[in-house]
Amino acid sequence: MIRVRFLIFILFIAACQNRGIYEESKNKVARSSRGAVSTAHPLATKAAVKILSAGGNAMDAAVAAAFTLAVVEPTMNGLGGRTQILIYNPTTGYHGIDATTAAPNDYDYDNAPKKKYGYPSIGIPGTVKGLVKGIEQFGSMALSDVMVDAIAHAEKGHYLIEGEARRMKNVNEQLNEFSGTRYYFTNTDGTPIKSGKLFIQNDLSKVLKAISNQGSSVFYTGWIAEKMVADNIKNGGVLSMKALASYEAKESHIVSGSYRGYTLNALWMPAFGAITIEALQILEQLEVKLLDKIDWAEAIYNAIDAAYLDRRVQFTLDDAKRLTSKGWANKRANDIKNKQISSYLTPLPESYTALHGHTTHLTVADRNGMVVSLTQTIGTTMGSKVATPGLGFMYAQTLGGYLGEVKPGDRAPSHISPIIVSREGKPFLALGAAGGSRIPSSIVSVISRVIDQNLSLADAMLKPRVHPANNKIEIEVVHNNGNQYDKNFDYSLSDTLFFTQKGHSAKLRQGKGNFGRVYALMREGNEWVAVSDPDWQGSSGAVK
Repeated sequence: MIRVRFLIFILFIAACQNRGIYEESKNKVARSSRGAVSTAHPLATKAAVKILSAGGNAMDAAVAAAFTLAVVEPTMNGLGGRTQILIYNPTTGYHGIDATTAAPNDYDYDNAPKKKYGYPSIGIPGTVKGLVKGIEQFGSMALSDVMVDAIAHAEKGHYLIEGEARRMKNVNEQLNEFSGTRYYFTNTDGTPIKSGKLFIQNDLSKVLKAISNQGSSVFYTGWIAEKMVADNIKNGGVLSMKALASYEAKESHIVSGSYRGYTLNALWMPAFGAITIEALQILEQLEVKLLDKIDWAEAIYNAIDAAYLDRRVQFTLDDAKRLTSKGWANKRANDIKNKQISSYLTPLPESYTALHGHTTHLTVADRNGMVVSLTQTIGTTMGSKVATPGLGFMYAQTLGGYLGEVKPGDRAPSHISPIIVSREGKPFLALGAAGGSRIPSSIVSVISRVIDQNLSLADAMLKPRVHPANNKIEIEVVHNNGNQYDKNFDYSLSDTLFFTQKGHSAKLRQGKGNFGRVYALMREGNEWVAVSDPDWQGSSGAVK
């Protein structure tokens, strides 16, 4: 009888804690003059707010949240993945960190198996080097202090949220192909782990503790590296001790532009910041009424569609300068007006056209004005689908063709695009997104809603987004997600006739997360307002 009561008590506590996470995920908006944060998971938001409240700066908080996301959102990101960080330091200006996964210098591209998941798809992980570099160069706290929550959630467990459980279930068959992944991310009989289960990751906690105590060296040259290499070599992967030891998180080139008097700063390749800036500058050149919902959707479609023509011609800094110039935006806008925008004649990588996007993002600002916009990913759901026994984290899919050609020494390009919009020299709006090829389009949609339609950030995030796909204007349906239909912003089947009259084919799409998930901060007076995408289980928080 005592054992039954104890079990009931444990289940009650678990239900309460899981319900607590669910309730926190409803906290989509937060504001404070002392620091604010928006992330894709309530536990990551709590970790960041805790650091800010303890006197840490925005980078300290961002790294705390990023390591926590690697634990609690393993379907979207992890220690075996890639990270891009955009930083605004009030003293030194804009900086970027490129910690993208890479192909080893001796990678035999011509003869290597082209598999979109599995060991042959694994490149050199970048996340750990990137996050540690962020703390060392821009943080104010010790690495061990900012990793406390991530370690605790791995060692003591966290209750799996519904979205994570659903995504694991969607790839359960593939997870069962690899012994390490099956052990960590399925039940003992190989069935999917259900939402609400206490998810303990002991091996991952040991890895995190080692990084916390020894820095990134243990991951790239120590026992963690040795385990990664042994497992990869045994199973047809390409990682080597030499490749891991030679990896560096690099300083990113900052690309800049402007939109209606606001300054734009983002990251150059392998991020797609130039494409996002280009799209906004094309939008600025189009002579349309952006308060009209039909004209707005057509303009967003045209701007993104035109900018996306340049995704595969980003090579040199001269290209960066050209693609972010007003002259190039004007050329593309004239091409649109003269109906001279043409589609690709060659096949696009799958990541450019995939129906569903993945990844995670967080944005943080502190009381002193430092802002960090950070995007982290392992590719599609669960990335390579591989976790090494004894380590417990997922590797990104980097090689094999999903992202296009990644040849020896290359870093994997992707639609990742953290961005900061400034007004009168100071950050006004900072954001980024998850969602694969829908990252730039979701960012452009939100920025335009704020600047062109004068919406609050919370309202801008609630309104429909637009994305070009298969020569169609895809438009998000939001009013069927519990929101009341708004004739000034929402779209219905009858609206598609207007697009037909303009010579377009329009498609309305429902469903969660189909148009990116944005995590943003906006300055209002002396406060930062943080907003987490209403279409996901993330949250916002602020220092009290």
